[in-house]
Amino acid sequence: MSGERSLRIAIVGGGLTGLTAAFYACRLADEAGINASVVLFESSERLGGKINTLRRDGFVIERGPDSFLGRKLPMLHLAKDLGLLDELAGTNPAAVKTYLAHGGKLRPMPKGLNLGIPNDLGAFAQNSLVSPHGKLRALDELRLPPKAADEDESVGHFLERRLGREMVEAIAEPLLAGIHAGDLYKLGLRATFPQFADMESKYGSVIRGMIDAKQKAPAAGAKAAAARSEAVGGYPIPPTAFLTFRQGLSTLIESLQAKLQAYRCDMRLGLGVRSLERSQNNLNSSSDPMYQLRLDDDSVYEADRVLIAVPAFAAAGLLGPHVDISALARIDYVSVANVVLGFDAKDFGHKLDGSGFLVPHSERRTITASTWTSAKWQHTAPNGKRLIRCYVGRAGDESAVDWPDDRLVKAVRRDLEELMGLTAVPEFVEITRLRRSMPQYPVGHTGAIADLRAQLESSLPGVYATGAPFDAVGLPDCVEMGKNAAIQMLRP
Repeated sequence: MSGERSLRIAIVGGGLTGLTAAFYACRLADEAGINASVVLFESSERLGGKINTLRRDGFVIERGPDSFLGRKLPMLHLAKDLGLLDELAGTNPAAVKTYLAHGGKLRPMPKGLNLGIPNDLGAFAQNSLVSPHGKLRALDELRLPPKAADEDESVGHFLERRLGREMVEAIAEPLLAGIHAGDLYKLGLRATFPQFADMESKYGSVIRGMIDAKQKAPAAGAKAAAARSEAVGGYPIPPTAFLTFRQGLSTLIESLQAKLQAYRCDMRLGLGVRSLERSQNNLNSSSDPMYQLRLDDDSVYEADRVLIAVPAFAAAGLLGPHVDISALARIDYVSVANVVLGFDAKDFGHKLDGSGFLVPHSERRTITASTWTSAKWQHTAPNGKRLIRCYVGRAGDESAVDWPDDRLVKAVRRDLEELMGLTAVPEFVEITRLRRSMPQYPVGHTGAIADLRAQLESSLPGVYATGAPFDAVGLPDCVEMGKNAAIQMLRP
């Protein structure tokens, strides 16, 4: 193998997708005896993308995402491959209650719902956040015929069509829109909550589908827990819906970086890719590199395989000269901010008897949601301390993200006082602004991305594009897409 020309792989983007792709490309090439060199380009000075853990004074503070869905196995497989299974942490089983801001007060999230869909009609009948008329309209869903056509629609239009406008505004909007900081009437159903469309198709009713899922939940839950453990060789995995690492999600990034260094992967930070072109030499000889990447320092890197794992607006600039990028141009991004407050437990004045609260848009608050971090994740604060994280910014209401620090902190503390009665003065405040960080998947997104990929295969063989703007909604999805890309790039 020593005399064989190396397969040159270029990965553009050092977020979780790109790092995972680089790791598995190095590992799988090594296992298969493939002579491959992997170079990763990241335009910023750090790896990890939105994953960014701050460790200070015994606190573990997430400035980006704080967890991942434990039922999605690709992340567990990666944790095993990195030797991080013993670092996994689950949520506090006592912090199961979630609150909803309503009329200027926090009220317990109504029972009998899953993702804003009724799954217990008796409990739903006692819901005090929805009017009697709203509840009757929602229950009419059981009699409504399913939509005949299979075309995509927005999440908001789907839920309003099935359950009525009041259910969307009172229940679904704070629950579902908050996941994407988006507008439910612009988010495509197939790209965000495809299970709703599948339930309508299978059961003729999304309520009936949710009821059936609840009835099967105990057996399904036990089966899922067993599958988690079996997937990683029998290692006991915390049985909670969400998982993280004891020293934060950056543990994952740090471990990936260390593994890539051991594989001698060339990670070039602070160096972006300006353009992608077909190599003129390759037109005459298949043994020459297929592509040339023009870098920000005006140098050129030649590669046989290229993975684009950057936000849609950055990917569009690289792919635009070669394929129709309208699918990428249609993806808007929302800016958000995270405001994390650390407190001393003395005179804190709130028992934090849950995981946090959600704020509907109709409440007109600066905060869109809050996680009572030290209650939900017990490893995140030292004894005698409390940690609260507040989210700011959503589609159509991003102005507060750019407020000066003092104004933003004042507004957040005012919301906490009025909603929670919290008057304690924080020992510290950490603000993180994540501009253009939340991709908004439009109606028709999945079909448009499939068309884009078909164009890439035809016009740019050996160039792949994946990650959050394409397929990945959560961190495990990013891992899965990165690994799949690595497998594709190593094929002859």
